Amino acid sequence: MELRKDPITQSWVMQVEGEGAWPEAAACPLCPGQEALCPPTIYVQPPDSAHWQVRVIPHLRPLYRIEGDAQRSAEGIYDRMSHLGAHEIVVEHPDHRLPLSQQSDDNVKMVLQAYVARSADLKKDRRFRYVTIFRNQGALAGQDLSHPHSQITATPFIPRRVGYELRSCKRYFELKERCLFCDIVKQELTQQVRVVDANELFVAFCPFASRVPYETWVLPVHHHAAFEEDLSSHDQQSHLARLLKRVLWRLQQVAPAYHLVLHTSPNVAFKLEQVGAWQSLAQDYHWHFEILPILPAQSKSYSLKEVYYNSLLPEVAAKELRDLVLRPT
Repeated sequence: MELRKDPITQSWVMQVEGEGAWPEAAACPLCPGQEALCPPTIYVQPPDSAHWQVRVIPHLRPLYRIEGDAQRSAEGIYDRMSHLGAHEIVVEHPDHRLPLSQQSDDNVKMVLQAYVARSADLKKDRRFRYVTIFRNQGALAGQDLSHPHSQITATPFIPRRVGYELRSCKRYFELKERCLFCDIVKQELTQQVRVVDANELFVAFCPFASRVPYETWVLPVHHHAAFEEDLSSHDQQSHLARLLKRVLWRLQQVAPAYHLVLHTSPNVAFKLEQVGAWQSLAQDYHWHFEILPILPAQSKSYSLKEVYYNSLLPEVAAKELRDLVLRPT
């Protein structure tokens, strides 16, 4: 495997010779009692407990390898490098059939604590420029293991969409000396037409230019660029756990699958050494979750390729999600 850079779009593409097969196992490797089928545990909650609720392990079939360096090289005008990085699995609960949206608030909070701990640890590695946390829920989203889990990757590059966001936020701050996302949050909270759910610390809404039906973003109401720094307190974690769980439950009533991705600021070491004069990054960027539901009939979104096609207005989608009666917790 290796990474190759598209010189036109500036995106890095993983090149793989055949996908290979998953290791064969008679039981789910992520279930309690099957720990011997997995690599050694990196992180566990509760700590020093005989019975785990959340644990983090290296991925059973990682896309990135933590050993060595990037080995950046050129082939004429093209750039390539090794698949340096980290690839981890967050096992979200011992129960094989209990998705994140149906877990207790306390357990979702422990999942967030795992995100925070692993993000902070991986960002200490000066070889990595970005840490991504994501969930693929459901077969349509490419969920490869049926046990409820999330994934974490650390890469020596910044994903293309995040790079676009960083540059756009920098330009907006240079023009107005304000955070673009903070202005979006204020407008959404004022208008209320696209808000799905909110509390005093976080808000969930369908973005104005939603790419797919029921697309939902979750953001902190108050400004912060780095997820792992903002989510350092139990109060923040508890508020986000309750809101995120409600949002995911709503989305699963209207879509069989979804992608969830955390967008946050790049690695601190990278910022200090590589960004140079970009001193406003802590002020101009705003971390957030983006959740894109997948509806089987919505193929037109992909057939247009260069322009997203969304057949459901975000204002209508937000109202439908708000009106869903939440299940008791």
